[in-house]
Amino acid sequence: MQGSTLDARAKQPPRPTSSAVALDASHDPALRSWVESARDHAEFPIQNLPFGVFSPEGGQARGGVAIGDEILDLAALAGSGLCADIEEIVSAAAAPTLNGFLGLGTKARKQLRARLSALLAEGSPAQATLKPMLHPARNCTLGLPARIGDYTDFYAGIQHALNIGSLLRPDNPLLPNYKHIPIGYNGRASSVRPSGESFLRPNGQRKRPDETEPSFGPCRNLDYELELGIWIGPGNAQGSPVLIDEADDRIAGFCLLNDWSARDIQAWEYQPLGPFLSKGFATTISPWIVTLEALAPFRKAQAPRSDGDPAALPYLSPSDATAPHALDITLEVFIETAAMRANGLIPHRLSLGNTRDLYWTPAQFVAHHSSNGCNLKPGDLFGSGTISGRDPGSFGSLMEITRGGREPIALPNGESRTYLADGDAIVMKASARREGFASIGFGECRAEVLPARS
Repeated sequence: MQGSTLDARAKQPPRPTSSAVALDASHDPALRSWVESARDHAEFPIQNLPFGVFSPEGGQARGGVAIGDEILDLAALAGSGLCADIEEIVSAAAAPTLNGFLGLGTKARKQLRARLSALLAEGSPAQATLKPMLHPARNCTLGLPARIGDYTDFYAGIQHALNIGSLLRPDNPLLPNYKHIPIGYNGRASSVRPSGESFLRPNGQRKRPDETEPSFGPCRNLDYELELGIWIGPGNAQGSPVLIDEADDRIAGFCLLNDWSARDIQAWEYQPLGPFLSKGFATTISPWIVTLEALAPFRKAQAPRSDGDPAALPYLSPSDATAPHALDITLEVFIETAAMRANGLIPHRLSLGNTRDLYWTPAQFVAHHSSNGCNLKPGDLFGSGTISGRDPGSFGSLMEITRGGREPIALPNGESRTYLADGDAIVMKASARREGFASIGFGECRAEVLPARS
């Protein structure tokens, strides 16, 4: 499709803001659940109700909803008669992979969310029927919530781009296209894994600046990257771009995402085509899809661009600049070394950041990704790019914190790190908080580094 045609479509009269933004009774901070562990739960109160796929002890994978320390079995709910009028929606959400449910879109999610909120609320007449459908989360295995057809990683954390750029190009840290276009690359969907699954340190070609020839062996500079994951709901037909004002309705929800990075392998391979083996060995995500609806109280208008920044092109510019397309989510990264585990020590926090530091919004990711006619599909996954703030306490990767490995960080138990050692685990957490609303979370995004295969 020609750019002029796309720009013309983007200049059409304003369209209604996504229905996912609206607040309703499910967001009431006074709402309480009869599920005891959900009351004042730090992550999964009744105001959250994220979707995922779980396997109970001795059982097959099926869809479920996190409520407190329990998981509501949607396969059991589907056959209960409590949702006969929305049976198709419940059955899709109860499947062992949620692609079909994600493809149903905003209206279906809102219908099921409202029903679940009513069924799980204090005083619900369905309590006795539903109670046997709850499984203790500690006894369940959580899997990938959907079959990921494609995974795209963006680079929207501007402070991360500046920090990395200043290490590699001190005189020109931010490339000239950064503020015009959401930079991204197509990653490897097959190596995305749910929280809790360990992975092997990757082997690859690497070459230090003082070495004349590359060698093949285990990654020497293994790093994490703190990102927000974006799950795509209804897709678009090939050749039919998604307009920016309709883009939120193509987003099903969010998760945490750790874009593991082999920095030394990447430094040798990335020119001229970018990341390849340095990224494709593992990506870890938190297993719950926190819906756009659950995050409605924590959505914000995109921050105004700094003086001198170029305006976004029309196809990336919402008709209402004050619409809440951005998110206010606090993110944390912790390290747990093998020695810490052995000595019963708690993980050490490495950074504290916020999604407000993203230069581009999820809606702009969708509009840009589809602008060339690319067809997105339900269950596609986006990464936001590394989220970093302005000070070292908010940096989203070790490469930034240690300035490329030149300044080791001291850990409370006497250990130090420049990059990750075998046996290290990285744990990411997130929370959305706002005065007057119940706080919600995402669950852990955790994985341990195992030694490379010899």
